[in-house]
This record gives sequence, C-alpha cells and structure tokens, in this order.
Amino acid sequence: MSGAQLLIFVVLCTLAAGALAYVFLQPRIAAERNAEARLNQFKKAETDGASKRVARDRLQEAAKRRKTIQSSLKEIEEKQKERSKHTLKPSLRRRMEQAGLKVSGRQFVLGSAGLGLFGFLGAIFFDQGLLVALGIAVVLALAVPRIAVNILRKKRQTRFIDELPNAIDLIVRGVKSGLPINDTMRMIASEAAEPVRSEFQKVVEAQQVGLSMSEAVERLYQDVPLPEVNFFAIVVSIQAQAGGNLSEALGNLSRVLRERKKMKAKIQAMSMEAKASGTIIGSLPIVVGTLVYLTTPDYIGLLFTDPTGNFLLVGSAFWMMTGVFVMRQMINFDF
Repeated sequence: MSGAQLLIFVVLCTLAAGALAYVFLQPRIAAERNAEARLNQFKKAETDGASKRVARDRLQEAAKRRKTIQSSLKEIEEKQKERSKHTLKPSLRRRMEQAGLKVSGRQFVLGSAGLGLFGFLGAIFFDQGLLVALGIAVVLALAVPRIAVNILRKKRQTRFIDELPNAIDLIVRGVKSGLPINDTMRMIASEAAEPVRSEFQKVVEAQQVGLSMSEAVERLYQDVPLPEVNFFAIVVSIQAQAGGNLSEALGNLSRVLRERKKMKAKIQAMSMEAKASGTIIGSLPIVVGTLVYLTTPDYIGLLFTDPTGNFLLVGSAFWMMTGVFVMRQMINFDF
C-alpha cells in the first residue's frame, strides 16, 4: 500500500470514528444543553420574581409612608383648626403672657383703673367738664393699657422671629452631630437669646412632665402664634410620626425663614416712600392748623366756638382718618 492510500485510509477512519461519536454522543449533548437552558431560564425567572417582589415591597412601603404622611397632615390640620380658636382671638390674659408681662389679671385691672382715675382727676383739675373727664378716663382705663399690651406683644414676637432661625440652625447642627433633638432643645433653652430661650424652656418643661415632642411644640405655637412657629411645629410633628431626615427639613425651614426676613426688609424699604408720604399728608392739616392758631387765633377760633365750625372739624377729622386708613391698607403687606 502506498503512502497516499495510507493517508486516505487514516482520514476516512477518523471521519468514521467522529461520525460514530456524534451519533452516540449528540443526544446526550443536546440533553445537557436543554437542561442548562432550562436552568438558566429558571434562574432568570427566580431573579425576575425577586426583583418584582423587591419592587412590590418598595411600592407598598412608599404607599404606606404616603398614607402615614397623609394621616399625619390630616391630624395636624384638625389640630390646627382647634388651635386657631385660641390663637386668632386670644384673651387679654393670653396676650399678656405672649407679651412677656409678669403681672396678674388683678394687677392689670387695678393699674388700668388707677390710670383712668388719674386721667379723670386731671381733666377735672383743668376744668374740662364732666363729660370730657369721663371720656378721658374711659380711654385711659380701657384702650391705652390694651394698646400697650398689643405693642409689647408685637415687639416680643418680632424679636422671637429674628432669633428663631439661629435656634433652628443649632438644632440642625446638633442632630447632624448625633445628638437627640431633646438635648438640642435643652441647649436652646440655656444658650439662646430672649425670648427664644424662655419659650423653648417651656417646651423642655412640657417634655419633662410627660408630653411628647409634638405636643410640646404645639404649645410653643400657642404661646407664639406666628406662621413661622407653625411651620416649625408642623415639621417636627411630621418627623416624629412619619420619620425622615429632620436635619434636612429644618435646614430648609431655616433657609425659608431667612429668605422671608430678607423679603420683608426689602418690601419695607420699598414702601418707606409711601409711608413717608402718608405721614406728611396726614400731619399736614394738624401742623397748619396749629401754626394758624398760634399766629392768628381769632381767625381759626370759630372752628372751636361755632357749631358749624365744630361740625366741619368732625367731618374733616373723619375724612382724614378715612384717608389715612386707606393709605395704610395700600402699603400694608402680609408675610
């Protein structure tokens, strides 16, 4: 047998052996491939099922959290309506507490009565007549003390709002450093400026007697009925019931309060021209009348002695007060 024939014989034997091996091994290889494909399909289905379960759990958790927040907001809204009954029209005793006055109701009444009596005796001493003396006594006894309380209350609330962002920043820094919010409240009650320190001291004392953080902060809003304090109470209440990043929420609130303060100062600066114009226009008749009375009292004296002059004075005063009120409403902005 030649070499070429031997080579052809070897090749044919190899092909025959390969064909026999394929015939006998192909079903097994196909079965293994099908098994591997089914296993991969099962693993993929299991992975998809796990992903679906994770996604479903996340949706359920988000829905549960949303429902919790909605219920919290609804509860806060109901509490807000209940608190509004006490904050929109507070009693005189409540206004005195909000003004920071340390006097009792009896002392206030006795002081008001003494002021009215002083005005009555002063009017009688200067021969102003009984009716005028009674009018002065009523104004001094009823109006002046209440106006003074309202002015002191407004000033104290303004000081509180100016210091509140600093107190909130202190809470944010404390929470970020790992301190509980109760400890940050105590820090404010001991280190902040008045009147924030005394008001937060009431919050700490309320917690010490067993009230929750939400209830204690709600009392803060009752003592200082301002929108900014209401924002703070709502943020703390939602965080206490639904959880969340308290430092981020309070940080945003602090930034909003500072921006409101800047906007308020900007609006006041822009409205100063209108306020100056209103002051000049409102005081001009009084100044001119006083100068005329000092230079030629006989010329203007008819307005005080003649009934027609008295009627003109009353009408002029009414229209002047109406104009001043309208101008005040035009330049008065709510924040």
